[in-house]
Amino acid sequence: MLYSICIGLILVASILLILAVLVQSPKSGMAANFGAANQVMGVRDSANALEKITWWLAGIILALSLVATVSMENEMSSGANALQQDANALLEKVATEEVAMPQAEIPAEGEVVEAEAPAAE
Repeated sequence: MLYSICIGLILVASILLILAVLVQSPKSGMAANFGAANQVMGVRDSANALEKITWWLAGIILALSLVATVSMENEMSSGANALQQDANALLEKVATEEVAMPQAEIPAEGEVVEAEAPAAE
């Protein structure tokens, strides 16, 4: 249950992160002299806010990924127990059954075995 919630939140945060990156204005050449061009008419503040949002969303995605990984191990362990029981039952079945292997005669030392000639057509 927690795993599914985390995956849903990761998807929402990923879409928001994509939008936050796309809304940011691109900087030209050498990062536009380190942001001096963005200080006109309060644009600098919105750029800072978008950058903070971008970093926060990236951190949220990272944290949710770790939580989802931990919860996945807990949720999948119950399914793994059933799988392990099935595998053990199959191994026991194979171990108890005799496998019919064709046996070839091994020639004694020094004995020459003549191969059969193929039939002529």
